[in-house]
Amino acid sequence: MDEELRSLAGRVRGEAGASAAEQVAYERLLATEDQDELAGVLIETQRPLWAREVAAFRLGCAGDRRAFETLVLLLNHREPQRCATAAYALARLGDPRTARAAAALATNGLRTAYALHPVRLLTELRAPETVPALMATLRGLLKPHDPNWRVALACVEGLGQLRDKRARPVLEAALDHPRLTAAASAALSRLT
Repeated sequence: MDEELRSLAGRVRGEAGASAAEQVAYERLLATEDQDELAGVLIETQRPLWAREVAAFRLGCAGDRRAFETLVLLLNHREPQRCATAAYALARLGDPRTARAAAALATNGLRTAYALHPVRLLTELRAPETVPALMATLRGLLKPHDPNWRVALACVEGLGQLRDKRARPVLEAALDHPRLTAAASAALSRLT
């Protein structure tokens, strides 16, 4: 069991319930190598979120695209740990729809508070959608006293890693924001 799966297993153990049947189901999801069984969990009714998360994570890490929709839903979840787990699996899934979905989540102004992991995933993917999505998201966060400065910082750091000169104007605008100044300066230095 790799470290990410071990972390997920530990986190959802308490959600799995205390009954013998629930513990058997929990152990089975962690142990099975049958991808069809894991995919079945994603479509069965009455399955709890923790079970869907484990199944989607394992399928995603194995490159099974049946996990895509569930992982995208989890990437947009209100619990940051679920978002991080989904981003990890999506980065390994290899589905060409991933960057487009992450860009849509990152640029959705109504869900900006949940955009941190989509932004980080986009940076990791380095897809054609990445720079335009990070620039658009950052532009929307450069208002004075915006509470989502961590998302803005992730955008600045991502643009710095990507070294795309198209980001220069938005990174220069970020210099005026105290929480972003150092990262924006570092990102701009990478563009030259």
